[in-house]
Amino acid sequence: MTIILLLLAVSLALGAVGLVVFLWALRSGQYDDLDGAANRILFDED
Repeated sequence: MTIILLLLAVSLALGAVGLVVFLWALRSGQYDDLDGAANRILFDED
C-alpha cells in the first residue's frame, strides 16, 4: 500500500512539473508563429 501512495505522489509531481513547463512555454511565446518558419524556408526575401 505504501508503494501505491509513493507512486501516486511521484506521478502527481511529474504532472505538475509538466504543466508548469507547458505554461512557461506558452507565456514565453514558443507557440506564437507556427507557420512563419515553414514559410520562411519556402520563400526567399532577398
